[in-house]
Amino acid sequence: MSKVRVGLLFGGRSGEHEVSINSARAIAKALSSGENQQKYELLPTYIQKDGRWLPQAVSQQVLDSGKPLPESASLADAPYFAADAATQVDVWFPVLHGPNGEDGTIQGLLKLMQVPFVGSGVLGSALGMDKIAMKMAFAQAGLPQVKYVAVTRSQIWSNPCVFPKVCDQIEAELGYPCFVKPANLGSSVGISKVRSRSELETALDNAASYDRRIIVEAGVTARELECAVLGNDEPKASTIGEISFQSDFYDYETKYTEGVADLAIPAPVPDAIASQIQACAIKAFLAVDAAGLARVDFFYIEATGEILINEINTMPGFTATSMYPMLWGHSGVPFPELVDRLVQLALERHEPARDSRSE
Repeated sequence: MSKVRVGLLFGGRSGEHEVSINSARAIAKALSSGENQQKYELLPTYIQKDGRWLPQAVSQQVLDSGKPLPESASLADAPYFAADAATQVDVWFPVLHGPNGEDGTIQGLLKLMQVPFVGSGVLGSALGMDKIAMKMAFAQAGLPQVKYVAVTRSQIWSNPCVFPKVCDQIEAELGYPCFVKPANLGSSVGISKVRSRSELETALDNAASYDRRIIVEAGVTARELECAVLGNDEPKASTIGEISFQSDFYDYETKYTEGVADLAIPAPVPDAIASQIQACAIKAFLAVDAAGLARVDFFYIEATGEILINEINTMPGFTATSMYPMLWGHSGVPFPELVDRLVQLALERHEPARDSRSE
């Protein structure tokens, strides 16, 4: 049998460009080792920070070095779209984090190509990226979550009479502390924890510089637990993991600086709590129409036993030390097997639905 040609798509235009390269290196290694080496042929495609898709030879060099290619080093004759990759790939593996990667935009392009791809489709990716739309889907599914207020950039910047009213509403409905977040950025970029009116005003102005949609969430004192989900229409949940840290919240520096955050797998929680989180993770996965993989994050208020869903991440970090593969590793699915399953799930989801009336 001929090998399945996997188009590994990485890099991208978001602030998580370097994280994407690290994830892609780990996946490339998994696809090229053990039984996977006999099943798959790797076709890397690197998307530069300027949006240019670079040829496979250059893309492989970036994979090998683990370092982004400077925009000044862009090939003058390289097209913005790599036609060579598009015609050769059997299944795409888009390892792109953040905007223009896991927000439905690249998924729409891949869908137009009519080639299978790993992960959620347009709807699941878009809902998983936009924190406001995500929370609306969670509420419709009956998943408990923290109180929040949605704000637009125009309310902050365009009308000086409206802005004080928005702050009044946030103080009345949420109080302090609260968290101000751009609705469509990953990796805690642009997020602020605020404890006063002046901090709130500054944080809203800052968040509006990143996104036209902003969400403000009530702060809670809780443990932060995570669950990995794998599958399509009948997904499975992993064991539960816990993240602990000394900083105010799980910001970008805490997330990506080695040794700053502690991971506990499995999380030391009662079995009933773990089972409840697993059930909620699957419910959240289905609520946004996710596919393939997702990591679902929760708040656990130990004093009351309350579990609140925080968010879903439809393309989580995928290095060997990232929470998603580590959770599945502790659940009996080693990294190379996990990557293999994701490719097979993509192929499975692309198959035309059988007409049950013909059976």
